Amino acid sequence: MGERFKTRTLAVSRALARGIGWRHALPSKLDRVLVAHNLLLGDTLMLTPLLAKLRANHPAAEITLLAAPPFVALYHGRPYGVRALPFSPSSSATTRALLEEEAFDLAIVVGDNRYSWLAAAMRARHIVAHAGDSSWTKDVFVDEQRPYSSTPEAWGDMVASLVDGAEPPRYSRSDWPAPAFTPFERPARPYAVLHVGASTPLKYWVPSRWKEVAADLERRGIDTVWSGGHGEEAVVSAIDPAGRHPSYAGRLDLAQLWHLISGARALIAPDTGVAHMGRAAFTPSITLFGPGSAVLCGSGDFWSDAPQRALTVDPFPCRDQRVLFRRELDWVRRCTRTPAQCASPRCMEAIGVDRVLQALDELLGARG
Repeated sequence: MGERFKTRTLAVSRALARGIGWRHALPSKLDRVLVAHNLLLGDTLMLTPLLAKLRANHPAAEITLLAAPPFVALYHGRPYGVRALPFSPSSSATTRALLEEEAFDLAIVVGDNRYSWLAAAMRARHIVAHAGDSSWTKDVFVDEQRPYSSTPEAWGDMVASLVDGAEPPRYSRSDWPAPAFTPFERPARPYAVLHVGASTPLKYWVPSRWKEVAADLERRGIDTVWSGGHGEEAVVSAIDPAGRHPSYAGRLDLAQLWHLISGARALIAPDTGVAHMGRAAFTPSITLFGPGSAVLCGSGDFWSDAPQRALTVDPFPCRDQRVLFRRELDWVRRCTRTPAQCASPRCMEAIGVDRVLQALDELLGARG
């Protein structure tokens, strides 16, 4: 019996005890709130506007966020007083631990509505999710469905609309305490982090352009350090085969990477989870949007005070898919094609070095 099957069996058996077909009213007082999902790093960090809104409107509530086990360390300092608990569908042990939790007054399910079954299994009294998921079976325990925005909006701001109340203050540097971390050797001189990896090769930028940016940073008196995830060491080697600049690719856990980024003069990265980490760390950041949407994954209102620049070519002819978490939205323009479907990331190649250098001028001051 596989771990995912065990996880599903645990959640289904407990959820059915809640009763199918009943609609449960929202309790008048919220003491315990759950945010349930199984999202990637960037999407998880984009839930921050929701957490901030919950805290602003329910200052005494215990707010619990589910997160993939490697992400939990980022929440060690409890931003917005949030408690992060590990959850992975491929680890039934995490599900067993969640089912031992006390009941929740409210559960907010984001992304895939199938996790409303987990919220029901965790005895949530009222479950809210976005409408329009791909199968009615995902919604049998959802008490309240709310539509996605009909006009262009950042996903983080849309997620925050799943709860009522006043909008929270915009994000500031002090809102997220730095996580505890295992010490590692950090650069001794001023440096910038160039994170070259991504979830798909279609988000990789042209190697020679990374080298041009590194040369420009050197003229500014700023060292370059390369960054990438586990298994992306070869991406760095393709850009800097001689190893002129130090590489942290595959060497750091997420808490260590947070501290590397937070100490940097700048972060430059494709539209990936690390770019969102830079935003949360309040590091001057430049994000290269190729297949992804700079609207959906951009700063929106909540993050608008963070020092960042989003670079994209918009409109781009083949950035034409309109689906977001299996819901079709008329205004969405993104691309989720695979390398087998797209031979070359023309959308990334269209972003020139001159635009990155201009953004660096704006964030760090013009070159001397």
